[in-house]
Amino acid sequence: MSDTIISRLRTLPPQDRRLVIALAIASLLALIIGLTGGLLTALVRAGFLNVLPESGYRYLSVHGVSAFFYWLYFAQAALVLGFSAVERGNGGGPTGLLRRSLASLGIGAMMLGFALGLVATVMGSPPLYDGNAELLADEPLTVLVFSAGYVLLGLGLMLVPASAIATLLSSLGRDRRKVLDALGFALLAWSGFLIVTGFAAIHAFLPSLLWSLGLADFPVGQETGWHILFHNLHYLPLMATVLVWYILMQALTGTKSVFGARFSKIVFSLYLVFVPPTSLYHMFLDPGLPEYVKVAGSVLSLFVSVPTLTAFLVIIASLEVHARAAGATGLFGWIRKLPWEHPATTAASVAVINMMLGISLAFVLIQEKLAPLLSDTFFVPGYFHFFTVGTVSLSLLAGLSVLLPGLTGRSLRMPSLLRILPWVASAGLLVFGGAGVIAGFMGVPRRVMDVSYGGEAPAFWSTLMALVGAGGGVMALALLAYAATLLASFVGRRGVNENQELAGFQWSDLPSGSTAAWTGPLSILVIAAAMYGFGAIGFELLQAVPLIATGTAGH
Repeated sequence: MSDTIISRLRTLPPQDRRLVIALAIASLLALIIGLTGGLLTALVRAGFLNVLPESGYRYLSVHGVSAFFYWLYFAQAALVLGFSAVERGNGGGPTGLLRRSLASLGIGAMMLGFALGLVATVMGSPPLYDGNAELLADEPLTVLVFSAGYVLLGLGLMLVPASAIATLLSSLGRDRRKVLDALGFALLAWSGFLIVTGFAAIHAFLPSLLWSLGLADFPVGQETGWHILFHNLHYLPLMATVLVWYILMQALTGTKSVFGARFSKIVFSLYLVFVPPTSLYHMFLDPGLPEYVKVAGSVLSLFVSVPTLTAFLVIIASLEVHARAAGATGLFGWIRKLPWEHPATTAASVAVINMMLGISLAFVLIQEKLAPLLSDTFFVPGYFHFFTVGTVSLSLLAGLSVLLPGLTGRSLRMPSLLRILPWVASAGLLVFGGAGVIAGFMGVPRRVMDVSYGGEAPAFWSTLMALVGAGGGVMALALLAYAATLLASFVGRRGVNENQELAGFQWSDLPSGSTAAWTGPLSILVIAAAMYGFGAIGFELLQAVPLIATGTAGH
């Protein structure tokens, strides 16, 4: 058998497989719980489910904690750990984890944190996903449980990647390769960013944990720590998405970047350069923020999409060049050469489309003149789900659909269904997100369960929220089915279907001769035009907004 990512997965030691599988199962369970909370929240917001407002906020808390925190980070930890373990064997060396005890401790901390987070959502007042101590000042026990959960998550996000880093570095040495290739470097950068996020989580919630224990003063500066943490939580999954695409490109087609490993490493490094300074735009609603800082934040925020779009261009151009060398013709004929037999191809491809929509809409929110008008409206969840669900979650599910068969030795259940569900989920997302964005432009607040205001609000608001509920329902049910199908694959029949592995082919490493690739550059032009178009539309629509919901909580 040739030396591929998938073939090396089969050689992992059993104890390493068990660790990664445990993380994968935990991630899918967190996704299912989070989707259930999100579905209930959407039904309440739409008026389809009549419950007390407190119940709606409790559903929202379950959704935010489970889906936005634990699903995204359990899945990332599983993918980093699994692919780092096999990357160690790249070039003929042994596969497997080093510092396995660190990974075990980290996984245990994350799982305990998840349990505490869920307990906190059903005790006392709903903490939402940020557990703001000022809103829970009279409930220190809720703060204690909630903050302890996030602190444990942060600890786990430092320990698990530490094992991955030790594993990757162990592949270097006198008798082995001298430098990491692009994929190894990408996993190393991903692990480092996870550690930074773990530290940010501890920094944000340790003060409130100590206060709840009576060991420190009230955390008056928690909001700043939350902004720093949220910024990492926001953009690290986008980096993870791009790296998953890069892994899938190699795992399913054998294709490597036509730009060379060095250029890919530079692109991955750009996340460390561009992402941290752009956290300023999360603070645009702070009345004390100087005007020149807001302008600088808007300018810097324009650069946050640079690494994502550049990596996207590298991946698309590399696939197109190899496909054309294999005989593809026409502007989009190369797309038919992709391994569509594998469900991961569909999920990742649909994620690319959603990313284009998400980036275009994000351009509106990072402008300092528009951010104060839109940040507390339903525009935020409307556009944000194009990233968290349509881009990141579908990409992580694609990564797991490649990782799990290799680890378990079992075929994916109902692959034909898995190829359809991303399209169904994205159709629901388009309705949810489109109605949500329009609702934001119309002034619909995002932190209010009943937007009718006793009949005082415009009737159109309720219509838009009904569309949000309907679209959210379709989106959630499709993803629930996807997650449940992956879980069912753990008890599927032994033996992996070849079409789910290599899709019947592996392209050559580098085609001979020069082959043009136009789709990537054209896509970037379309995204740029859409970004400016949505910005112009936003300015025009907001001149006629009947009611603006403002606040100081930021994103």
